[in-house]
Amino acid sequence: MAAAIVVLGGVDPEPSASQAGEHHVLARGSRPGTGSGVPSMTVEIATLGSGLQVVTERMPEARSVAVGAWVGVGARDEPAELAGVSHFLEHLLFKGTEERSARAIANAVDRVGGDMNAYTTKEYTAYYTRLPAHALDLGVEILGDVLSAPALRDEDVDSERQVILEELSLDEDTHDDKAHTLVQEALFPDHPLGWETAGERATVAAITPDDVRAFFGHWYRPATTVVAVAGALDHDEVVAEVEKRFTAPPGGERPSRVRPDDTVQPLTVLRRSLEQTHLVLGYRAVARDDPDRPALEVLNHVLGGGMSSRLFDEIRERRGLAYAVYSSVAAYGDAGSLIVYAATAPAQVREVLRLIDQEVDALAAAGPTDEELDVAKGYLAGSYLLGLEDPGSRMARLGAQLTTLGLVRDVEEQVADYRAVGRGEVRAVIERVLGQPRATVAVGPITKKALTA
Repeated sequence: MAAAIVVLGGVDPEPSASQAGEHHVLARGSRPGTGSGVPSMTVEIATLGSGLQVVTERMPEARSVAVGAWVGVGARDEPAELAGVSHFLEHLLFKGTEERSARAIANAVDRVGGDMNAYTTKEYTAYYTRLPAHALDLGVEILGDVLSAPALRDEDVDSERQVILEELSLDEDTHDDKAHTLVQEALFPDHPLGWETAGERATVAAITPDDVRAFFGHWYRPATTVVAVAGALDHDEVVAEVEKRFTAPPGGERPSRVRPDDTVQPLTVLRRSLEQTHLVLGYRAVARDDPDRPALEVLNHVLGGGMSSRLFDEIRERRGLAYAVYSSVAAYGDAGSLIVYAATAPAQVREVLRLIDQEVDALAAAGPTDEELDVAKGYLAGSYLLGLEDPGSRMARLGAQLTTLGLVRDVEEQVADYRAVGRGEVRAVIERVLGQPRATVAVGPITKKALTA
């Protein structure tokens, strides 16, 4: 149940204002895909009287269903003294409820061949299960139980605390993970976006059962919750079952968030006796709903997002200086990041850093070539569609977008956004992102002097 980030998504519904029947639906809409070559999809959204939203996507050909509960609160919404409490709570919800023990929950899911898991991000926490289609009601029932009436026993908090401390120790010993953690701290210093999602050892050790129960009671409310379901289903039946099983008191509030300032910590070095140095360069980037987001993803693919990228070709294929070298993007409601990662022998760090700078400078000077632009756009559009083949990925898309954006985007619209990116848009986002101060992090047998001399 480790932290993860899910991005991008689906179908933009057109809600009506009419109230619909016995499920106390306040808003509901659907829109099928119509474009050539794009899978036809139907998404429906309902808002219950309690404030909880239900979003479904019907896949009549599927033999399975995926059910997820998305709570719009995450690591950035925690007070500093409770850093890690969202992740702590994520671990605890499957430990049992007033009606079921942890073993009973596991047995029920195993009995039908399903699986269940959860993860915490900076801005939401997700709980999900995948099951055969005939067991849909079981999935809704279990998630409704753990989200509405978790036991949160003192002894479970104490036992799971040790599990989380071991998880933090594992992350500390995973040197590339440590480098990525440090670059987030450097990009967002003194801001919750820069904190480790799982918290720090000191805060995890200090969190009490009452802290966990208070955090749950305040934030895990219908107004912050989205239930997303994809697979062989009937929307009305799902809505009725969700209303029956999710019984938390109505209402709740969404967290109020403070945008990080523009401060970036330029250089961080963590000396460790390793065979390699883990090098991460971080740039502040655009927010989740920024109009430049598609152009940023095109830039990312050209720079280091795939096997055809400049960094992969130059540093790994041509020169053999690294096994792992790539770039990636992350986006939040009011900020984002683009990072470049490479792991290489200590004696080669300066050369790898020079080559990264060379490729970044070349992109800043001339932008991508026409061929690079075409490859990147084709990759993003194609991989986006390939990612929609199973109920689990569609459920994740629905839940993430409705939770973070308040809507679910149309597949065709997302693909069209990628296709429409031109060199001018990429040049503009290069200036916005790569033209700004960056954070450099190195973990390994290296000194600050060696990086700056």
